[in-house]
Amino acid sequence: MNISLKDKKALVGGSSGGIGKAIATQLAESGASVTLMARNEAKMKAIIADLPCSEGQKHQYLKVDFSDYSNYKTIITTYFKEHTVDILVNNTQGPTAGGALEKNVQDYQNAFDLLFKSVVFTTQLALKHMQNNKWGRIINVASISVKEPLNYLALSNSIRAAVVTWGKSLSIDVAKDRITVNSVLTGYFDTDRIAQLNAKKAEKLGISIDEVRGTMENNVPAKRIGLPEEYGFLVAFLASDRAAYINGTNIPIDGGLLKSL
Repeated sequence: MNISLKDKKALVGGSSGGIGKAIATQLAESGASVTLMARNEAKMKAIIADLPCSEGQKHQYLKVDFSDYSNYKTIITTYFKEHTVDILVNNTQGPTAGGALEKNVQDYQNAFDLLFKSVVFTTQLALKHMQNNKWGRIINVASISVKEPLNYLALSNSIRAAVVTWGKSLSIDVAKDRITVNSVLTGYFDTDRIAQLNAKKAEKLGISIDEVRGTMENNVPAKRIGLPEEYGFLVAFLASDRAAYINGTNIPIDGGLLKSL
C-alpha cells in the first residue's frame, strides 16, 4: 500500500525529538511539507537538514514554548496569518510527573494550558483552511493513561482525557467537510520522556533504572518498548487518504499493554 502525502502541508508539535520527530520524519518521507514546532531551535534546524525533499517539499520550523500559553498564542496566531496546513499533529511535552495528592489546583491549571488550551486554539486556527478545502487531518497525541490511569501521572491522565473527549466531539462536527479527528493513545516508547520518568521512579523506589525499564518491558505483551518510527507509521497512515473513513477514534499503540477494550 502506497501512502502519498504529496502537496500536503503538516504542522507537528513537539517535534525536536522522540515521537514528534518520528512523526515529522515519516510525514516528510511520505511527501508532505512539514513545519516543526518545539523549543529547541538547534535540534529543529538539524532535523530539517535531514528531512527528504524529493517530492519538492519545503520544510520549516517554528520556535515555541507550549508551557507559556500567552506567548504561544501570539506566535501561532501570527503563523496562521501567513500559512495554512492540511495535517495538524497536536503534540506537546508532558506535564510534570506526580500523584494526585502531590498536585495543587495551579498545577492542574498549568497542565490545562499546556495540554488542552494550546491544542484547541491551534486546531481552531487550522480548521478554517481545512473546511474551505474540504479536506483535513487532525491527530492528537494522547496516552493509554486516559483508559487506565497511571497514578504517577495525575496531571497527564486528567487533561489528556479532556483532549480525547473533545476530539471525539469535534470529529462529529467536521466529518461533513471530509476532515477526520483521531487520537493516538501512546504506550511505552523509547524516548527521553520515558527515560526521565523511569529515572524518577527508580529514585522513588530505590532501585536501578535498568530494573524499572525491565519491569516496564515485561509488562508489555510484546516484551519490548516501542520504537518512535513505529508511531510515525501509524500517524502517516491516519494522515492519508487511505484512512478517510477512520474518524473519531482513540487508537492505542502500546504493544498490547492495555487490558481494557
